[in-house]
Amino acid sequence: MRVTIKTENPQGDCPGELSGHGEGKTMGLVVIQEWWGMNQYIVDKAKEIGKEGGFVTIVPDLYRGKVAKDREEAGHLKNGLDWMGAVKDIEGAEQYLKSVGCLKVGVTGFCMGGALSLAAAALVPGLTAAAPFYGIPSPDLCDVSKIKIPLQCHFGELDTVEGLSAPKDQDELKARLDTGGVNYEFFSYKAGHAFANGTSPNFVKECNDLAMKRMYSFMTKNLSG
Repeated sequence: MRVTIKTENPQGDCPGELSGHGEGKTMGLVVIQEWWGMNQYIVDKAKEIGKEGGFVTIVPDLYRGKVAKDREEAGHLKNGLDWMGAVKDIEGAEQYLKSVGCLKVGVTGFCMGGALSLAAAALVPGLTAAAPFYGIPSPDLCDVSKIKIPLQCHFGELDTVEGLSAPKDQDELKARLDTGGVNYEFFSYKAGHAFANGTSPNFVKECNDLAMKRMYSFMTKNLSG
């Protein structure tokens, strides 16, 4: 279901895709897109997460209708994104979920969305838990050592995306989280970048299934009650 999310992003209201509301669910989950945009994959992924995990999900359309057709276009869209504005969109999505009956709200995301999930964990006070997948924000955007909510991180051991999710970046992330005494779990999988995306050549079903199972358990523990 398409909805409009009120947000403090200077671009104005953010479109979004809501799923699972009106079914008596009280756990909310904001699901953040990859660099491609709010394409059919991420809409379907959010619906799957909501159905299998028991969450109301919302995907904020951070590019506001734009969807990349190739890597070059995705790079342009990602580089042109107002990242702090996107965090405000996530905050608006969190508040939207609470307005439809969710008592607690978490955030998860993939690739660029994983980085934004970590940023939101540091910058959005209304979130209860975060589960980023293979993405790390720039220190200029936020200080991850300041995160006060539980984290569950999912990364690929064979990831080659330097500066976002490669093993060196993962080690630096863990060091910063340790410095801040952040409550986190860190899972690595014998897979490359985007291993949870069924449309990616790097998709590994076994890794995706295990990561999703872990994420559902983690979010249920933190968002229920």
